[in-house]
Amino acid sequence: MARGKKYNKAAELINSEMAYSVKEAVELLEKTNTVKFDPTVEIHFNLNLDTKHADQLIRTTISLPNGSGKTSSVCAFTDGNADELKAAGATMAGGMELIDDIANGNIKLDFDVCVATPTMMRHLGKIARVLGPKGLMPNPKAGTVTPDLVSAIKEIAAGKFEFKTDKQGNVHAVFGKLSFGAAKLEENLEYFLKTIEEVKPTGSKGKYINSAFICDAMGPSIRIDMSKDED
Repeated sequence: MARGKKYNKAAELINSEMAYSVKEAVELLEKTNTVKFDPTVEIHFNLNLDTKHADQLIRTTISLPNGSGKTSSVCAFTDGNADELKAAGATMAGGMELIDDIANGNIKLDFDVCVATPTMMRHLGKIARVLGPKGLMPNPKAGTVTPDLVSAIKEIAAGKFEFKTDKQGNVHAVFGKLSFGAAKLEENLEYFLKTIEEVKPTGSKGKYINSAFICDAMGPSIRIDMSKDED
């Protein structure tokens, strides 16, 4: 794949054979930035997991110490007070009428997260084929099925988000914006590395983390030294 001059110049600052400490890697994020806007910074893990087995899957949530830098729009399914949920930060909230509107194609699915009370879940089967493919189906493991929707919405608004393994055992997520500065990004990255260790699946055998890379938008990847965590 052909790369632009800016990318190639940035890539020259990184030794592809080397794994960097968290501090070194975050410093390189700024040095290798090739865009004028404030880019999101990403983390990518390749994990030694066989996702055909349920005990080798990861699906959980994280609230980074300094937030993710992303604002998520929330759709809430409730059998209670929809106005209260909108006041808490939900973009959209409602009960059966909301489900019917989605089923009939009257509402554009342009929100990032859906939450629901446990009692509403049995009704969501009507739109499961609509929400599911977009990754919007509420799930207890992701903390999006709860009787306390107000708290859930506030946590999401504050930056809580879900991450999970894909079919190849990879995890792709964000850990902030470049404008956060080195100290906050280091803190977020350290927290993410600690969390990925804590959610190690029970079925994981042998080496768990094959590799971890960070990058910013359209910038080159920087390998993180995970050796201290693999001892």
